[in-house]
Amino acid sequence: MSGDSTASGRQDGQDKTILNEDEMRRAISRIAHEIVERNGGAAGLALVGMRTRGYPLAQRLAARIAEFEGVAVPVAELDATNYRDDLPERAERLSKPREPLAVEISGAVIVLVDDVLYTGRTTRAAIEALLDYGRPRKIQLAVLVDRGHRELPIRADYAGKNVPTASSESIRVRLRETDGFDSVLLSREPE
Repeated sequence: MSGDSTASGRQDGQDKTILNEDEMRRAISRIAHEIVERNGGAAGLALVGMRTRGYPLAQRLAARIAEFEGVAVPVAELDATNYRDDLPERAERLSKPREPLAVEISGAVIVLVDDVLYTGRTTRAAIEALLDYGRPRKIQLAVLVDRGHRELPIRADYAGKNVPTASSESIRVRLRETDGFDSVLLSREPE
């Protein structure tokens, strides 16, 4: 990424704000409600946020679920880097010890959380990584933004916003926890 974004949502005059702070809050709240509704409550759920921005989003979802369900949903962070198919020495990376996962996934309904769904390759890697920790009853996918351009047959079960993009554009999610402010920006520069 070139240049730094500011809280105003502009970078070199090229970025367009897709979601502001209030719109992000409403999208996260809606996703939390949809997760509970689809799963008949919060019992047996665990949220697994993908590193880097998926994890704070998973924490926010868990907080919203706790507010209206009164149930603390476990949250964990997952680094699926070693499972990516676009990086060299994959076999060597997979032979390294993996970080422990902070939740028990066997038999649970796992909601995998990420900021942006694009080609589906990162999600595929995350599913493969999850299966190395156990066998969940079900895996669902929640994303803040679905921008299209899938290369694999993967779709989000929950999406805060669908944003059709050109391949020459990128979506940049900014979170208070990682960037100091909340916004989703559409950039005319590719990733």
